Amino acid sequence: MQQSTHRRALIPAAVAVALMAWSHQASAAGFALFEQNASGLGNAFAGAAAVAEDAGTIYFNPAGMTRIRGRQVVGAVSVIDVKIDFENDGRSTVPLGQIPGGGNGGDAGGTAGVPAGYLSRELKPNTLWLGVGVSAPFGLSTEWKNGWVGRFHALESSVEAININPSIAWKVNDQLSLGAGVSFQRLKATFSNAVPYTALAGSLRIPGVPIGSEGVAEVEGDSWDTGWNLGATWQVTPATRLGLAYRSKVKHDVEGDVNFSARPAPLARVVPDGDVKAKVELPDTLSLAVAHDVDARWQLLADYTRTGWSSIEELAILRPTGRAVSRVDLAFEDSWRIALGANYRMDDRWTLRFGFAYDRTPVQDAKRTPRLPDMDRKWLSVGTQYRASQALAFDVGFTYIFSSDASSNLASASAGNLTGSYSNKTWVLGGQVRYTF
Repeated sequence: MQQSTHRRALIPAAVAVALMAWSHQASAAGFALFEQNASGLGNAFAGAAAVAEDAGTIYFNPAGMTRIRGRQVVGAVSVIDVKIDFENDGRSTVPLGQIPGGGNGGDAGGTAGVPAGYLSRELKPNTLWLGVGVSAPFGLSTEWKNGWVGRFHALESSVEAININPSIAWKVNDQLSLGAGVSFQRLKATFSNAVPYTALAGSLRIPGVPIGSEGVAEVEGDSWDTGWNLGATWQVTPATRLGLAYRSKVKHDVEGDVNFSARPAPLARVVPDGDVKAKVELPDTLSLAVAHDVDARWQLLADYTRTGWSSIEELAILRPTGRAVSRVDLAFEDSWRIALGANYRMDDRWTLRFGFAYDRTPVQDAKRTPRLPDMDRKWLSVGTQYRASQALAFDVGFTYIFSSDASSNLASASAGNLTGSYSNKTWVLGGQVRYTF
């Protein structure tokens, strides 16, 4: 009776972890988040679509559930700390009639927690599995100081995606397993930037707006939409397993509102508060992974992941009439990621993890904005697992992500020119509890 009570308590606890306050910092290329569990963090998520070590495989490859006996619940939290700096090269400008900016904007990054939770169940012994995962596949948060030189391009940018992913897996035979899932996804976004009221009034020949007049425009919106994912694992030999996984695009029709602060009276009808909309097509991903057991102690991992970021060409915020509140030309390109990792099983209790990854940015140098000053990234990862019993295991992982400086050469008559360079350094600390029953 006591054990049954313990099990019932674990499931709502895991759900509570997964439904914590969602505050995100992008750690992968673009604004994707690879931190879907903590057991893979120590390997830089190398081989994630093939390793299928725990119920976190529901996100990476649902076919991997066929390797999990009985029922299993996983709760994980990753703490991501991002430092983003801009250095003006002295050639940045503001729109005509506005007061020149002061400063480089400070550190636009911050620290955030990314939770995830999973539950898998072997429905029909050695044949059929069901599972559900709650995680955050995309997240972005940058915030520059008021009054900085690039304020007309961006102040705050926040994107948060919550993904609820019921899944099913079928073990065809001892070599082949197939899996599929449906995603119910909520997207929430907030964007703000300074508005050059003096320059706007001048361009429209509207009198009565003082020199240097400016305010802040803030847009908030959200959307629910759906997607799907498929996966397969193939046990090529007793020691080698391949994984193939595909996650579809999710097309969001975001609805929200825009509000303007400190707006001069002559511009009240030109830039009114009101409803806005935007279309966002979050990218698809395709992963090919391998896990190979060298011997009883060493396991090698590798994968290649392609992300279809070219689905995002611009950030266009429109009135219900179709008139643009703002347009930002992003012109993202498809990107790719490669990762290599290894696990060393010290004994029945402890496993050590190692990993390296290279993450190619979808951002072109000529299109890099302070909303997403993304660049190519390199991951160095370590971690460990402690198995307290056959049922209970704990994982801790740490990753340091570093990049070379990336250039900014934005030219805009309405927002000013922003030239200089960005630097970005990130660390991630993750913890996970796994319970099998």
